[in-house]
Amino acid sequence: MKKTIVAASVLFLASSAAAFAARADLVLGMVLEPPHLDPTAGAAAAIDEVVYANVFEGLTRIGSKGEVLPGLAESWTVSDDGKTYTFKLRAGVKFHDGSDCDSADVKFSLDRAMAEKSTNAQKGLFAQIDKVEAPDAGSVVIGLKQPQGEFLYNLGWGDAVIVAPETAETNKDKPVGTGPFKFDNWAKGAQIVIARNDAYWGEKAALEKATFRIIPDAAAAIPALLSGDVQAFPNAPAGDALAQIKADSRFKVVIGATEGETILSTNNKKAPFDNIKVRQAIAHALDRTEIIAAASSGLGTPIGSHFSPANAAYVDLTGTYPHDLDKAKALLKEAGLENGFKATLKLPPVPYARDGGQVIAAQLKKIGIELELIPVEWAQWLEQVFKGKDFDLTIVSHTEPNDIGIYANHDYYFQYANPAFDKVMADLTGATDPAKRTELLQAAQKILADDAVNGFLFELPKIGVWDAKVEGLWESSPVQANDLTKVKWVD
Repeated sequence: MKKTIVAASVLFLASSAAAFAARADLVLGMVLEPPHLDPTAGAAAAIDEVVYANVFEGLTRIGSKGEVLPGLAESWTVSDDGKTYTFKLRAGVKFHDGSDCDSADVKFSLDRAMAEKSTNAQKGLFAQIDKVEAPDAGSVVIGLKQPQGEFLYNLGWGDAVIVAPETAETNKDKPVGTGPFKFDNWAKGAQIVIARNDAYWGEKAALEKATFRIIPDAAAAIPALLSGDVQAFPNAPAGDALAQIKADSRFKVVIGATEGETILSTNNKKAPFDNIKVRQAIAHALDRTEIIAAASSGLGTPIGSHFSPANAAYVDLTGTYPHDLDKAKALLKEAGLENGFKATLKLPPVPYARDGGQVIAAQLKKIGIELELIPVEWAQWLEQVFKGKDFDLTIVSHTEPNDIGIYANHDYYFQYANPAFDKVMADLTGATDPAKRTELLQAAQKILADDAVNGFLFELPKIGVWDAKVEGLWESSPVQANDLTKVKWVD
């Protein structure tokens, strides 16, 4: 009898301790599944949403407020002429396979990113690098062709993370980084699991495991949250259910900002969109208020150019082409298209595109433009639209930070070219004075607005929904990330 009582007491104490122990796992919902898991070889935001700051790290990193923070480099110095950066690397850093991470890996990663045959989606970030030197294992010297005001920020992008030459070619399916989490497994079409890296050089993560559950059907996202199958949806497709969730004390709802310029992307080299009058007609036909109501639960911020309203250099250009159907019809007539025309609108599977596309099609129909809506999966969009430039119009949010420079890339998928814009961006690259940079950024915004390069719609809001006992998730998204380094459960 005595042994039975002791055993029962031990069992009770153990179960009580387990009951009071904080949870150490988290399931996060994601709408889009990444095409692979190598941020240095793909443009999809979903890649960084899994691996940025969790699995992979760069010399610098971007914080939750958009600030530049030390990463694998604990400090750096800059030469008087602004062209030479010397980085001191952290000691004792290892890749997840146990190998050392040192200056040779940094040099390899940057040389690889800016190589002629680089597949890096943001190769332009590295264009001003002249050479990378590794004088010893703990330091890296980077020489620039000219001073670059955004250089440290650029090194904090997911496209600039440090990888090892031994594993670089297999990172798409089995990513090996230096971060506080390491890749565990990927059940394609279902979920991606990362586990805590107990050999991490820095502060250990509170979470032992994080699962990114792929839920492409927006109608299934809310039931998954309500049932507890998913404890967090950092970018929730809440739709009409947002009010219901807000009223449920089990959840925290946080409306934050993103760097996601949501645009009606236009193939500027394809007739009739190569005619500025056609693009201007479309701009006049778009009613942002209706689009925002349908595509972002009314929470998006209207934009008139490719720039985030959260940026200090933002200028409101939404009045450049006010909603005016008569003006839109007149412009089409001037373009020789008085009777309108037919075109296609390819829509990736995110709700803002599918829902917004319906509204835009109805709006353009009023001026005689008949759109065929073509739903495509994300992999198809990347292959057909982004890589193949096989499209008329599409809708997508460009969530890369401070990415107005993509318009100077004439081979970018919307194929825009304007020497005046290119000159502004070239001047911006060498500008370090904040006031001068603001002046140039505002000039660049105005050129894009005047040229009606794309239909500039709204800045994508970040609708975060998670268990009220979870803390540490980012409220806003200055970069494409679900940084789990500070995430934990609290009572």
